[in-house]
Amino acid sequence: MKGETVDNTTQLVGTVLAVQANFYRVQMDGDGESCENSPHIPTSPPAPPLILLCTRRTRLKKIGQQVMVGDRVIVEEPDWDGQQGAISEVLPRHSQLNRPAIANVNQILLVFAVADPPLEPVQLSRFLIKAESTGVDVLLCLNKCDLISPLEKQQISDRLQAWGYQPLFISVQNKINIDHIAEYLTDKITVIAGPSGVGKSSLINGLIPDINLRVGEVSGKLARGRHTTRHVELFEMPKGGLLADTPGFNQPDLDCSPEELIYYFPEARARLEAGNCRFSDCTHRDEPDCVVSGDWERYEHYLEFLNDAIAYQNHLNQQPDPESSLKLKSKGKGQSQYEPKLESKKYRRISRKTQLQDLQELYRESEE
Repeated sequence: MKGETVDNTTQLVGTVLAVQANFYRVQMDGDGESCENSPHIPTSPPAPPLILLCTRRTRLKKIGQQVMVGDRVIVEEPDWDGQQGAISEVLPRHSQLNRPAIANVNQILLVFAVADPPLEPVQLSRFLIKAESTGVDVLLCLNKCDLISPLEKQQISDRLQAWGYQPLFISVQNKINIDHIAEYLTDKITVIAGPSGVGKSSLINGLIPDINLRVGEVSGKLARGRHTTRHVELFEMPKGGLLADTPGFNQPDLDCSPEELIYYFPEARARLEAGNCRFSDCTHRDEPDCVVSGDWERYEHYLEFLNDAIAYQNHLNQQPDPESSLKLKSKGKGQSQYEPKLESKKYRRISRKTQLQDLQELYRESEE
């Protein structure tokens, strides 16, 4: 992974595949050679893949260091026979998603259906904006293409290309372009997202044979799927890479600032790159000489989402400013990194001076 400066000859490094209660399933790196060189291991580990059920060191809990699915971690004192270990450190993340809580994601595979349930432009646009706001690559996949005509397929493709996306049409049921999707996922950490009932779990079943994910039926009454995914877990792809499913939901929260929102529309981004608005703080609503407002399809979507972003910003402005929760800690050899602070006065011992003062106060009270 990028940004890591870990010497694998002395430390064991792995990726967290799942988090359940206070335990973490960690897939260890390498083929066992680096493990054999570790001074903490009395015997050679078993053949790969190496997966250990780990706990978290108390120090990490005290400083409030969360361990997330997708985290790259250092594991100490592995018990290869019992397949257990302890996470001693979380390496810096190059990306982080909050819903689902997963780290080091390379791309988001956004899955929608072109029929059953029907494609809803505003809903799709909302998911795309949420995906764009994460800063990772977005891959748009449209399932159930066997239910529409070639003409309808071309019309949808042309429309989304105007939005700035090249959709991939698939059919999980008829196994159309599933192998093509798999090529995009090789050697990457990918999160599948999208509304309920569009076939996300079925797609994972097609990409990873024998995974046996539960597949939910689409509710005929509401034309929406029932939630079938209850926790986040990374699954290994047959040709390399890790894939995570997410709980199905139909309205993702937009938690970006009003100023950032316009840059999450690729078609608006292109207009801003080609010219400048008259005002530097232009909201692209009714200001004169605005290069963004105009004749592009999703402009109405932008105005709707802008109201949500303004409401979110007002909510944040009403919150008290939290005390900085990070501190810079030296790691040796000229390296340093930020880590969470201890909560004020929560884990600190009472000083001997304070204890002596308390005893003197009690002594005076007893004499009185």
